[in-house]
Amino acid sequence: MTDPRRSDTDRTLAFAIPQRSARGRVVRLGPTLDTVLAAHAYPPAIESLLAEALTLAALIGSTLKDASGQLTMQTRTDSGVVQLLVCDYRGGEVRGYVQYDADKLAEAPERPTLFALFGAGYLAITFDLETSGERYQGIVPLDGETLAHAAQNYFVQSEQIPTLIRVGIDKRADGTTVAGGLFLQHLPEGEDGRERLHTRLDHPEWEHVAALGTTMGADELTDPVLPLETLVWRLFNEEEVRVHQVVPIARGCRCTTEHILSVIAKFPLEERQAMAGDDGVIRVDCAFCASVFPVPVEAVG
Repeated sequence: MTDPRRSDTDRTLAFAIPQRSARGRVVRLGPTLDTVLAAHAYPPAIESLLAEALTLAALIGSTLKDASGQLTMQTRTDSGVVQLLVCDYRGGEVRGYVQYDADKLAEAPERPTLFALFGAGYLAITFDLETSGERYQGIVPLDGETLAHAAQNYFVQSEQIPTLIRVGIDKRADGTTVAGGLFLQHLPEGEDGRERLHTRLDHPEWEHVAALGTTMGADELTDPVLPLETLVWRLFNEEEVRVHQVVPIARGCRCTTEHILSVIAKFPLEERQAMAGDDGVIRVDCAFCASVFPVPVEAVG
């Protein structure tokens, strides 16, 4: 029986506000998020960080026009609690994991700041477009209070596009997690959907859209009973809003046995034998789904 409190999760909704030269996305993750988090059993601070990163991956990744393209978000730091955070999005599927120093985390506050987790860290956002073979990457400091702030700065600094990103996370009493996000962006010059060719430098339309976006509360973003369409309507009820795309979100890990066999097969026999244990089995760990794949050396063609 479907839980009514989970009635609208695991999808993104795209919309445009033509008269304000703006576009946006809203996302809400539920069971998909729980599936990813359950594989790792992270402490609360790390779990919350990964939940935020997965929400951002779904928000930003769903803007890709190349349906087979991939968005990857990765942090870089030398001395922080978090040694590595990786999330990616491809074709409506998200995955991610975190490597962290448990001893340093134990010394951090119960609710550590972004600086406490990363120190002088950086966020790299990479777009891989499979159809054209192009790749774009931007790197920004992990400034601000949240990952969402850093991602917002990426668009403002690297792409010079006025952008607003908000993320909310709710760890519920039943142990499940619901996360929601809002992504608003001023349409770039000449972008499809713009109704005017020129915009004044102060972006008056954008200032209005951003002001409305900042009123979106975390409680609304994470309320699974509230349809995403209603969320958008509440925010922009005095504007003409065009909803034009819905993308379901699922957990996706590409570590199939077939894929692992194909990778191992590229190594010479001597190296494969060196990888194997005393029992002649190569054990491949997948950091994304926390699974171990045993591959007997003789099974590799």
